[in-house]
Parts: sequence; C-alpha cells; structure tokens
Amino acid sequence: MNVDPGRQLRAIARMTVSIRLAVSALVLAAILLTAALSSLLWWRTAEAASRQLASTINEQIVAAVRKEVSAIVDEARAAHTAIRTLFLQNVLDTREADKREFVFLSQLQSQATISWVAFGWPDGSFFAAHKLGDRRLEMMEISLTDHPGERRVDEYDVVPGDIEFANRRFEPTDFRVADQAWFKAGLGAEDPQWFRVMDHATGERPSIAFAGPIDVYQERQGVLAVMIEYTRLARFLSQLEVGRTGTAFIVDGSGELVAAPDKDADELHPARGDTALLPLARAALDQAGEAGRKEAWQSRLTSGGAAYEVALTPLPFPGWSLATVIPEAEFLGPVETTLHRLILGLAVGAVLAALASAMLARSVIAAPLSRVVGELRHVEAFALEQVRRHPSRLKEIASLSGAIAEMAAGLSAFRKFIPADLVRGLLRQGVEAKPGGSVQELSVMFIDIAGFTGLSERLGDRVVPLLSRYLDLTSEIIVANGGTIDKFIGDAVMAFWGAPQPQGDHAARCCRAALACRRAIDESGLVDDLGQPLQIRIGINSGRMLVGNIGSELRLNYTVIGDAVNVASRLEGANKSYGTQILIGAATERLARGAIVTREVDSIAVYGREEGLSVHELIGMVNENAVGSIGWIADYERGLAAYRARRFADALADFEAVLKRRGDDRPAELMRDRCRQLAAAAPDVTWRPVAALASK
Repeated sequence: MNVDPGRQLRAIARMTVSIRLAVSALVLAAILLTAALSSLLWWRTAEAASRQLASTINEQIVAAVRKEVSAIVDEARAAHTAIRTLFLQNVLDTREADKREFVFLSQLQSQATISWVAFGWPDGSFFAAHKLGDRRLEMMEISLTDHPGERRVDEYDVVPGDIEFANRRFEPTDFRVADQAWFKAGLGAEDPQWFRVMDHATGERPSIAFAGPIDVYQERQGVLAVMIEYTRLARFLSQLEVGRTGTAFIVDGSGELVAAPDKDADELHPARGDTALLPLARAALDQAGEAGRKEAWQSRLTSGGAAYEVALTPLPFPGWSLATVIPEAEFLGPVETTLHRLILGLAVGAVLAALASAMLARSVIAAPLSRVVGELRHVEAFALEQVRRHPSRLKEIASLSGAIAEMAAGLSAFRKFIPADLVRGLLRQGVEAKPGGSVQELSVMFIDIAGFTGLSERLGDRVVPLLSRYLDLTSEIIVANGGTIDKFIGDAVMAFWGAPQPQGDHAARCCRAALACRRAIDESGLVDDLGQPLQIRIGINSGRMLVGNIGSELRLNYTVIGDAVNVASRLEGANKSYGTQILIGAATERLARGAIVTREVDSIAVYGREEGLSVHELIGMVNENAVGSIGWIADYERGLAAYRARRFADALADFEAVLKRRGDDRPAELMRDRCRQLAAAAPDVTWRPVAALASK
C-alpha cells in the first residue's frame, strides 16, 4: 500500500503542540506565585531594614562622638580654669616649681583625654607636663636664662592611685615657646581660645590647645595651655562599631583629617588608622559645601562599583565635622537572610516543578532533542551527508530539525573551500559558494625559503619534516596576526590581510606578521643539510586587488589576484638581489607609516614592467626595542636622494658612511658600486635611477 509522504507530514503538523504550551502550563503557576511573594517580601524588608539600620547606626555614632568631643572640650576648659584660678588666687605661684609640678601632674591624671599642660613665661622659659601613653608621665622645663638650649626631663611611672619618679635626663633642644602661635596670641589676648598646634618640645604631634593668659595683680605672668593630641581622638574612634566594615573620621573645615580609628594611638604612638574610605568623606564635604559644616547632611556615594552611605555632622568644636562612611551592602543584612530563604524555597519549588515537567516531557521533548543534537554533531564535524530530518509532535523541534537539514544541504557546497577556518569565516559573513568577488584594498605577503630548490634536491624526501616545521611556524604566526592563508606552493606561503574580515590596519598587521615569522625562524634552530640556519625571504605589497571565490563551479579558491599581488611576489624574489629578507611596496609603507621602521632601498622595474617601483626594506616595528640605532637609515636615504639627483660623489660618501656604521649592508654595497661606476663614466641624459630585475 502506497502512502503519500506529503499527507503524512500534514497529519503530523496538525498533531504538533507548542513547547510553550507543553512546559509553561506546568511551571507558570508556581513561578507567578513565588515571584509575587518574593518581590513583596524583598521590597518591604529591604526598605525597612535599610532605613532603620542606616539611621540607627549613624545616630549612635554621632551621639557617642559628640559626647566625647564635648567631654574633651569641657575637660580642657575645666583644667585650664582650675589651674588659672590657683594662679589668680595666689595659691600657686608660677615660679614655684614643686607646687606647679604637682598641680600639672594631677590634672593629667584626673583628665583622661588631656595630653599636655604647658606654661610659657614672657622671657621665653617653658614648663610642661606631658602624658606618655597611659602608664608614664614626664615633666619638662626649658629655661632661657639658666640653661639655654637645654631641656630637663623628669619621667614618672603611673601606679594605682599615685605616680613614682623614674629618672631625670638633660638633652639639647631647639624648641622656643615664643615661636608658638598659641603663646604669641595668648600674651596679647584677654581670654583663652582654641588653637591648632603641630610643634611640641618632643617633636611634631597634631593637637588642639586651649590657651590663654595668666594675670596676677594685673601683671601678666605668662600663657597657660591645655592640649589634647589627635591620637586620643583616634583611639576613641577605634572603639566605635561602624557596621562591619564602615568607619568614622573627624575632619576639619578644609577636609584635612583630624582623626581616624586607631586603637594603638597615644602620645607615644602616632595614629596610623585605616584611611581607605577617607576620599569618600572628603568628596561628601565638597558636595555638601557650607551646608554640611552647619547642619547634618547625608548622601549616597559610589566608589569602585560599590555604594556607600555617607553622613556629615558638625561637632562641638569649631570647624570639626564627623564623617561616617558605611557600605550600603551592610544595610541589607536582614534582606540577604530573607533572600537566602527565598532562594532556598524557589530551589525546592523548581526541583519539584522540574521533576513533574521531566516526567511529562521526557518522551515528548528529550528524545527528539537528543536526535536533533546528534544531527548538530554531524554538522560540527562537517559530516553533512549524514544529516537527516526527524519528524516530531512538537512544532518547534520539527522546525528545528528541518532547518538543520536545510542548513546542512547549504553548507555542503562550502566544503570546496580550504582551509576549514576560512570556510567558517565565510559562512559567518554569508558568502555564497559560487564564483565572484570584489575589488578591495588589501595587503598580501609571499614567504619563501632561500635556496630551497638546491636544498630539496640534496635532501630528497628528508626535506618533509623541515618543510612541515617551517610551514607550522609561519602558519601559526599568520593566523595569530589576523591573516588569511591563501595557499602553499612548495615552500612558498601566500597570505593576505583585510579579507574576509575587514581590517583597517591590514598593512601594519601584515608587517608585524612578517617580522614575527623572521624572528620565529631565527629562534627555531632550523638548519639546512649543511648546518646553516634556515633563511627566508618575504615580499609584501598593498593595493586594490580582486578578492573572492575564483575558480569553477566544481572547484573554488577564495583568493586574491591582481597587479598588486604580482608585485608582492616579485618583491619576494628581489630580496635575493639586494641581500635583504623583507621588502615591502610603497603602498604598504604608506599605509603602515607610523607603526613600522623602514628604509627606501631603491626604485626597481620588476620583471614584466618598465615603470619604476619604490621598494622599502622592513626593519622593525616602531615600538620594538630590538630595532636599535637607526641613524644609518638617514645616511642611506640621503645617499639615495643624491644618487637620483646624479650627485654620485655625495651619494658615494653617504653609502660609505652606512657601511662604516653597519659593517655589512648589501644594499649599501650595491649602491656604492653603482655610484663608483657612474662617477667614473657619467651617464647620458636617458639614464634613469631605476634598477631593472631580469628575473621573477
């Protein structure tokens, strides 16, 4: 019984079902439900947690820092007032050393944040009590009348409830209290005020000082200063919890850092806190302007692809602000927990949905798809004759199988192309496998082994490994530099650039590949049967040429033809006459100018042409250190210009200069010999500076 195949296909088409209907019906309800619940939960949790956490962290930090700064300011004022009262009530005389030391030391012990209590007399004498961390104190005195240029230092150990004298030393000093801004201003002021202090008798230590004059019986005795070093603030900031990775800075009105968190900072150890996030604080100051210095300001800034919440709050000290920088990711901690739970729930739901879908779709989808995948494997291996069409109840799979079969039929024609990667490139561009082409500006290269004819005769079939290694090296380099290998003709390699993929820098790519081929052959250690290193000759030319599928309907070759191609082949052979390895045409030199180093060798008339062609030797790439000194190129080209102008004596001198610099330069030797002959027998008016090559 005969069955109409067309009727069978139509019957199958009526029975096919869309994959969307087969699968989406099973998972759509679960996806919609979980997506709606997760979106609602995610949104509410993220919004509430972010706002609450950011606000809470910032409020806690601001409150703690404002309290600490207020305490520091108040302690400094209180200490200054207490000592000043003792002086004013004549309970303590400024020159009573024992009582003065006791009072100063007691203030350092009782006020945890105070680093210095200092006093300067109008005659330039100076006395100070200085905290050395938490376990040591020192008293110092500098007298400009008794021992000028010397500092007396008494050190004390802090013990529970008391201090014990440790040692006394004398050391030279160049500190002068009269040079300090707080002292000079205090002598002329009526009331104490705040100062920024950098220099101390012990060296440079950034601090603030509350300093003012001391008058007894309306006579100015000197200036009293209570100082707090910034390290005390750095130590306090290190105790704050600014999220897991956030930090807080105290900065002044100009954006300069006052304190960054450092738990080890004190009067003995300078602050070395982590300031990685400080640029964000400064950026916030710049962005906020005056508003950020007068009232609380908050913004979201980004750095390195991460977002941060940055808050600025004025502190109870003139010009100071607190800057808190907290990564935004830390706000989403609760949200991340919720997200993990949602992901787990979605994963469980997806597994259940997948199991249910798999049970139904296994026979309907999996088996036909497996067969289609098998056909794709045939296409991948270019075994196109093995591709078959597979009917399916699913419309999409049936269409896919038909499309693969039709694609295989279309690709089978492209097996005429060699090599396979070129075929793939042509397929990607949609180039049909039929004769045709277009004229484009490309660059073409010919590579040949010097003396290969004699070498092959001497080696016989032993030349195959040598030739194979040589072709491997050159082929890899050409492909790596974006070239298309056209063909191998014995030892000759023909390649071109600019097609099938357009390349705006095809000339430079071609030159770079030529230099790399020469270098690879030199470094490969390949030698001929006489033990001599293998030498190659390369010719390059650029110009408009026909590129496309050249051949017949039975056999095609994607290649280039034209006069520019022929010139490249002649240039490869011209290397033999000039003793060079790489010669390029004028068009290539013009297109790659700026990227390559060349010298113009000569004007030649290649075999079969009468007009002269400008020929250049490729020396190297501009950015290659291996090019070395190229001053001799100028000598050569100056000589070439003189030669063309019939100034043979001048040209001879220039070519001799090239040989003196390089020692061995075949083009310079040839030009030198020509100039000698022409200088000895002046040419007639028909002479042209063009060298004719008698062979291909």
